[in-house]
Amino acid sequence: MEIRKKVKEILSQIPENVILLAATKGRTVEEINQAIEGGIKFIGENYVQEAEEKFFKIGKVVKWHMIGHLQTNKVKKAIEIFDMIETIDSFKLTKEIDKEAKKKNIVYPVLIEINSGNESQKSGVLPEDTEKLIYEISKLDNIKIEGLMTMGPVVKNTEDIRPYFRLTKNLFEKFKNLGLKNVEMKYLSMGMSDTWKIAIEEGANIIRIGTGIFGPRT
Repeated sequence: MEIRKKVKEILSQIPENVILLAATKGRTVEEINQAIEGGIKFIGENYVQEAEEKFFKIGKVVKWHMIGHLQTNKVKKAIEIFDMIETIDSFKLTKEIDKEAKKKNIVYPVLIEINSGNESQKSGVLPEDTEKLIYEISKLDNIKIEGLMTMGPVVKNTEDIRPYFRLTKNLFEKFKNLGLKNVEMKYLSMGMSDTWKIAIEEGANIIRIGTGIFGPRT
């Protein structure tokens, strides 16, 4: 099914408060433009360099989110392109973003990435370490924590993802009540092409879909 149709179909199935973010790693500018014509307003990219090439051609007609692991040496370029970074998992990285945001005189929005499956090969902060990290980051003047993001482990049966989404939602609710400066739990980014329906049921208001919009990567 063509890209525009797929976007419209998904948009028709999700509540109004849920953001459909197109995950565009490895997709062409032409494909992304078709998604935008279908109604996409948010783009998610994994790599700064790839995003930069696309950003140059597409521009600010959409909001750009960083959904891959960000290296500290790419921060300066990243905050020029991205409207939000969804993958914060260390104070070191956040401090670098804060430093660059200060130069631009902006307060930069981020999401904390939760490693909800406790997987050693994945980035993200472990659930039990998240509160400490949020307290540290909240002291930075040019950063605003606006929510949480999780990938969750790869599961054979989509239902098996539910506990990981639920865990992240519980943390989201807990941090909402911390009353910290520069922390406002607004966004819960969970769910991908095969798990987005479960993610919405568990409280997600950003879903990140690639294959479900563009089809399998060739």
